[in-house]
Amino acid sequence: MAKRHVLVTGAGGFIGSHLCEALVKEGADVRGLVHYNSRNDWGNLEHLPASVLQQLDVHLGSIRDPFVCNELSRGVDTIFHLAAMVAVPYSYTAPSSFVETNVVGTLNILEAAKQQGVQRVVITSSSEVYGSAQYTPIDESHPLSAQSPYSASKIGAEKISESYWRSFGTPVVTLRPFNVYGPRQSARAFIPSVLSQVLTTDEVRVGHLDPRRDMTFVSDTVRGFIAAAATEGIEGRIFNLGGGEAFSMRELLDTIVRTTQRSVTVVEERARLRPPSSEVHELVSDSSAAASVLGWSSHVDLAEGLERSADWVAAHLEEYKPNVYNV
Repeated sequence: MAKRHVLVTGAGGFIGSHLCEALVKEGADVRGLVHYNSRNDWGNLEHLPASVLQQLDVHLGSIRDPFVCNELSRGVDTIFHLAAMVAVPYSYTAPSSFVETNVVGTLNILEAAKQQGVQRVVITSSSEVYGSAQYTPIDESHPLSAQSPYSASKIGAEKISESYWRSFGTPVVTLRPFNVYGPRQSARAFIPSVLSQVLTTDEVRVGHLDPRRDMTFVSDTVRGFIAAAATEGIEGRIFNLGGGEAFSMRELLDTIVRTTQRSVTVVEERARLRPPSSEVHELVSDSSAAASVLGWSSHVDLAEGLERSADWVAAHLEEYKPNVYNV
């Protein structure tokens, strides 16, 4: 990625901040879009070392605004589109916001890329587009199932991206990361939510513990994004990014408790449960296409990843609200 001019949308987010950091270290010229807020808060970018942060060109705005997307795409050869609303529980409450951000926002980025002649657009989808597995491991040909407004919005974003590739030749590559975790992740996700509770209280409140997920450490996911941008001749392709092994939420909880050497009482709360027909029971990735085409595989195992996540949460407990129901 050295000397490439890139735009990262969602730069202040969990994965986006790690991607920006990696791109700067590879010598890319990085422009980051952070969602506008009155505090001029750059989100997780503010956790980056000063030596990295001073090399970023950060802009506040919204992917819902086509003028912002078009202007920031000017002079860019690669777009990493990560900006999205991602909390599944909140999508039950605010489905219109998910469509406006995830579908219309993606449309705005694609149109900007088309107008500005961008050479590669990496679209961030999600393993949630598969719904509950009809077979495992899940490859990219698995049927899509909109089991939540969030997953429906991601399917919509994928399909509008596919249409731009087929209709206009917009050089799109779509990634479906499986459950990403690691430092800087917010408490809306299971692992940091449990960690923040385990480290501060004697009681852990959770939802369903039976669903199984393929957990991928954030640095591995970032390597997949960079490979998708750098590999030639893959326009129009879709790639899973997952480790190929699923863990139940109960197994993750037990491992976190052992890692932190804490003793806690577990309480399953109805408020944290998905509607029955919306629950995704198992997600485990077949990432053989990413391995063969992108040369990608996951490197960080669960034990190491959870230890690094626990260290981060312990050092930043002031950013978490362990006694508040997070979505």
